[in-house]
Amino acid sequence: MRLWSIHPKYLDPIGLVALWRESLLARKVLEGSTKGYKSHPQLYRFKSYPQPLRAINTYLYYVWQEARARGYKFHENKIAWSLVDTSISLPVSSGQLVYEVNLLLYKLSQRNPEWLEKVRHYTCFTPNPIFKVIPGPVEYWEKQKTALRVKEVNICTD
Repeated sequence: MRLWSIHPKYLDPIGLVALWRESLLARKVLEGSTKGYKSHPQLYRFKSYPQPLRAINTYLYYVWQEARARGYKFHENKIAWSLVDTSISLPVSSGQLVYEVNLLLYKLSQRNPEWLEKVRHYTCFTPNPIFKVIPGPVEYWEKQKTALRVKEVNICTD
């Protein structure tokens, strides 16, 4: 499960569809509707919010919004609209965003070089709108790929 902290606009079509599915799974976990994934590290930041279901539904909303902007037909009835709250702001470290940008660039180099060329030209990377960037290293819960070479990238904080 990968719940990207970076804005979904950077994801290629395969990545965006996977994010939608994994976010829906994350919500099921947070609802207590699954037997597995209960301690998955990607869920820590949602679990730490006082209303985890409000946070994950808001996250889903932003993924859905990106899909809609691209003309995709993600089912909006999958979102619990009464729980969407765009005033929610979860912290994410700048180091986490730098790591994720590098991870995405690596994944795109393997599966979608054309999309990589598009994303590579961004001069600054933004988080998913639910996140507020704070200074810091890669998050403690991240399972880092040891072979990944992390290069510095610019993170937009506003």
